[in-house]
Amino acid sequence: MRYLSVTFLFSSIILLSACGSGGNNPSTEEKKAKGGVKYGGIFRENETEFYRSLYPQNITEVVGHRIVNQIYEGLVSLNQADLSIEPSIAKSWTVNDSATIFTFTLRKGVFFHDNEVFENGKGREVTANDFVYCLELLCKKSASNQGFWLFENIVKGAKEYYEKPSAQTRENLGITALNDSTLQVTLENPYAGFLYRLAMPFCYVFPHELYEKKGEAMRDIAVGTGPFLVKRILQDEGVYLARNEKYWKYDEFGNQLPYLDGVKFSFIKEEKTEMLEFRKANLEMKHRLPLDAVNEIIDTTGQLKGEYKKFELQQTTELSLQYYGYLHVNSIFSNDHVRRAFCYAIDRKKIVDYTLKGEGVPAYNGIVPLGMNGYNNDAVKGFSFDPAKAQAELKLAGYENGKGFPKVTLQINSGGGRNEKVAEAITSMLKENLNVDVVITQLPFAQHLENYETGKAIFWRAGWVADYPDPENFLTLCYGKHVPEKVTDKAYLNAFRYKNPAYDKLFETALATTDFEKRNRIYEQLDQIVVNDAVMLPISYTINRRLIQPYVKNFPINGMEYRLYRDIWFSQTQTIK
Repeated sequence: MRYLSVTFLFSSIILLSACGSGGNNPSTEEKKAKGGVKYGGIFRENETEFYRSLYPQNITEVVGHRIVNQIYEGLVSLNQADLSIEPSIAKSWTVNDSATIFTFTLRKGVFFHDNEVFENGKGREVTANDFVYCLELLCKKSASNQGFWLFENIVKGAKEYYEKPSAQTRENLGITALNDSTLQVTLENPYAGFLYRLAMPFCYVFPHELYEKKGEAMRDIAVGTGPFLVKRILQDEGVYLARNEKYWKYDEFGNQLPYLDGVKFSFIKEEKTEMLEFRKANLEMKHRLPLDAVNEIIDTTGQLKGEYKKFELQQTTELSLQYYGYLHVNSIFSNDHVRRAFCYAIDRKKIVDYTLKGEGVPAYNGIVPLGMNGYNNDAVKGFSFDPAKAQAELKLAGYENGKGFPKVTLQINSGGGRNEKVAEAITSMLKENLNVDVVITQLPFAQHLENYETGKAIFWRAGWVADYPDPENFLTLCYGKHVPEKVTDKAYLNAFRYKNPAYDKLFETALATTDFEKRNRIYEQLDQIVVNDAVMLPISYTINRRLIQPYVKNFPINGMEYRLYRDIWFSQTQTIK
């Protein structure tokens, strides 16, 4: 991967300006905004890994998620401040008393981005039939469809249509356009949390003309309705988005969104280099503080120090879990005593305090992270650090004091350096407390995902950031019906290949429970089963900290790092060096 120089960063701004997005020094008269906000500027952010795909139904990682959130939209979206459901292309909706029929009224005047796939290159208006097309496609078996789990056993007829697509099964599918502006979705059973699923990228709308002409090429070709449109993509270097001049949304003062001229994603791999670019004002945000520099940036009270005082520090508990996965159909990790031995051998507090420099909380309470509304994490008794129990479990597995235990490979991806540091700490603890040897191998992110999703890795690093703020989004990782027939078939969710009929039955009960309190109590039982069976090795719940430039406004932090750049504005003219 090539790193981006300041010169290259500057050229991206020129590129956006040349594409008619306005730029930072536009030759035409600047747009004036009402209500004290301002138009203009390019929001520049960095990701340490290149995205895998921009095709909405193949988004399985946060980088792709953060990019497509600016390009595509669905029926509903999440509020960036509190993660509540809010209208998007659907201006309103109704839900019947049993929470099985959801009827959406679409707003008028929402157009797809201009693109050559349309007649005369002009984007046409979105209708309910566009949503029918995309949501039906989500119910068809395809290597690029990673989102069927959203509708499986949830939407009426979805499973039957997925297994045997035909005119008859399509007719029974609970996705219907009542007219051009009304969409109705019928569920198999009551599910009050269904709107959260519809807010995910899998349910974003795109034109059928694009899919029919480009198909798999939609990995790098994106045409949506969002506030920004794709101007240029350079593999492993940059993604450049420009303002959608035809965007439908206006703010409370009557200003057309977005305020920004564009967005630039760079892909600097090394965190130190990324931090340097932020300090030089070549990036508007630094997500996560470099572990080696935390003590230099903030004091013991959590306040910024020295030269960093000029920036704004944002912090919150992230709805995410860092964990290591086991392949349960592997001869080593099919043994639950081995899995539990590994879980007891890890000193999570030491990892959080010394390796992560406080950017986390030890995962002592199962796999559902802290901060879920109404969820009692303390009701779930997770794994403590207990070397004696770890050794006892390994003995029960037939490997007393590690004797005869085969060498295991831990597969990780780069995370700007932090994944490597955590892996080194954990493998050292496994050696010290169990006398087992674990070697580390590092792969590019896309290959890392592909390997463990297709059963090629037996022990791997992963993290799960909530797609929507509900415990079910984490507990679905262990649902047995997500496991494909063959170990080589892709398993996006349950990559562990864990199967427990009792867990599956209770999980389905939770989905059909409309009472909020009762549903959370069932979720807590499910979480305890995951711990008891040592389905995975939980490490930490993340504390999310980020620095932003002082002129960046209206960019609240939340527990999902859910970002909508359409609302950001700059209080002063951005200086490009």
